[in-house]
Amino acid sequence: MAELNIGKHCHIESCNRNDFLPFVCGLCSGVFCLDHRSREAHSCSEEPEKKEPRITGGNKSYPCSFQDCKGKELLPVICPQCAKHFCLAHRHQDDHECEKLEVQKPRMAATKELVQKIVESKDKSKTKGRRGAKNSATAAKVALMKLKLHAAGDKGLPQTERTYFQVYLPKDSKDSSQPMFFCSEWSVGKVVDYAASLASLKNSNNVLTAKKLRLCHPQTGEALRMDDTLVSLLSHPETPLFNGGEVVLEYLDNQSSGLDVSDYITQL
Repeated sequence: MAELNIGKHCHIESCNRNDFLPFVCGLCSGVFCLDHRSREAHSCSEEPEKKEPRITGGNKSYPCSFQDCKGKELLPVICPQCAKHFCLAHRHQDDHECEKLEVQKPRMAATKELVQKIVESKDKSKTKGRRGAKNSATAAKVALMKLKLHAAGDKGLPQTERTYFQVYLPKDSKDSSQPMFFCSEWSVGKVVDYAASLASLKNSNNVLTAKKLRLCHPQTGEALRMDDTLVSLLSHPETPLFNGGEVVLEYLDNQSSGLDVSDYITQL
């Protein structure tokens, strides 16, 4: 009867065991029994290929390069022009004042020149007060360019969410007015609190018997409702506020619904 040739012999000479289920080494291609299947057991002559460690994101974050911004992102947000990292709020060239913005310098120079002309023309017509052409939407658009150069506010707000005002401060304040910007989604109450903080004004709106700091319409003198949002006031059908226009911040008695705008203007 013929002998069946099943399995293979282990390549280790001192072993030479016939294994019915032999193991083939993936490095040296040798055939080994169960006891000598590991590299160490058969003293494999081949070294395994070293793989570079895979780098994962882990807890790494990317800080914003914009001055004084402490924002960070888990993924890189790189400006394609200046190749710097920025947070989402400063990702656009205008928002981080990109050094590669080609039209920036000429536009700024032209804007400053235009603003200077507007200021000079206003000085010649101060007797007309703050009413008249400046209360129109067109005048507000022109004034908006000046406000964007100097206005104080939360620098983390995207440009598309900003609403700019020349805020006239209470009569006994050191400064008559300050340029500021706010989020268009904010309520009037939040705008009042934030403006008071920027101008270092005393704010006792949470004290029942104290005079309340209120935001008033520049034409009607009406105290704006604290729960109204800026975006709703900007689209008011009859007496809208204008982005780039004016608002009045004043202390009013609890019973007062507004102020006398003509009396207020004469004292500015």
